[in-house]
Amino acid sequence: RYLLVYKKLEVCYMKHYEIELVHAARILIEDMFKVKEGETFIITADTESNERVVNATAQAVYAAGGKPMVIWLAAPNGVGKAADPDLPVDALSEALRNADAWIEYNNKWLLYSTPFERAFKDNNRLRYMNLVGMNEDMMIRLIGSVDTKLLKEFMIKARDLTMATKKIKITTPAGTDLQFENNPAHPFSCDYGKADEPGIHYLSGQIGWCPEFETINGKLVFDGTIDPPLRKLNEPVTLIIEKGRVVDVQGGMEAVEFKKWLESFDDPHMFRLAHICYGFNPGAKLTGDIVEDERIWGCTEWGLGYQSKEDAPPEGIPAVSHTDGICLNTSMWLDEVQLLDEGVIVHKDLKDLADKLTK
Repeated sequence: RYLLVYKKLEVCYMKHYEIELVHAARILIEDMFKVKEGETFIITADTESNERVVNATAQAVYAAGGKPMVIWLAAPNGVGKAADPDLPVDALSEALRNADAWIEYNNKWLLYSTPFERAFKDNNRLRYMNLVGMNEDMMIRLIGSVDTKLLKEFMIKARDLTMATKKIKITTPAGTDLQFENNPAHPFSCDYGKADEPGIHYLSGQIGWCPEFETINGKLVFDGTIDPPLRKLNEPVTLIIEKGRVVDVQGGMEAVEFKKWLESFDDPHMFRLAHICYGFNPGAKLTGDIVEDERIWGCTEWGLGYQSKEDAPPEGIPAVSHTDGICLNTSMWLDEVQLLDEGVIVHKDLKDLADKLTK
């Protein structure tokens, strides 16, 4: 009897979003990556990754004429370079050096790790997309159900407005109150669902950049997620920022845990703010999975720790690891013109597009 119940549950699990998942995987591979006949397409995953998502993606690559190669890894104890001691660094590096495209489904991400850096140093044709921690529900809501054409139009306009801005102010109901200036030498990323050109790409619905670090001052309150090490928060964590550095961490037990985690690296660069991003995916909701949470409509996300020289020239931030935190319901002013009001687009040039995307 118990075996019969188990078998029924197993069948239900396998049927869960079975049809919709194939549709989302085809959009990812055919529309976003535009896979070509004969391309080598690597999919990396670890033992915390979703096997059904991995398999659906590999099947979509094969159906599109590509050559899928799935690499399963034991989940490392850290992310970025902190994952290196647990990785087959040389073998993985060589595989990525010879790939045309790469999707990362690892839950403990390889982004900024040594194999990642080697791949982009030596392989100028590589198209990479970071989809860490992806599951069936996320893939359908964040990829399969998004109007990519409309989102692209909205995000390019939002990016251009921000790039033209010198001074920015941010507040949130949880207590964030930050001001900073942009550096025109720092590039902007704008991820609206395309990975058909060489380079680093992310899930659609995020615009990111590195401000002039030493101009960032004020209070930064994470009230959504911090990953690693905490994931979805039970209480706000407050960071006091002076000249782009965390000088104090305030709050309850989760704040204490976060501060201890930062200190555990014995690396002062881990206390540096590394980037800011907008969240603009209309299907995203707070789940505790950072790849989704940082795309919640109207949130802002801040990274601490490692940053590449390409994104923050000329030196980047040579930290040993990286973490991201989410500020929900952001209000933002671009040179005193309001863009967001507690997570809602109010700028006259964007409001109509935003209303269509979020209806």
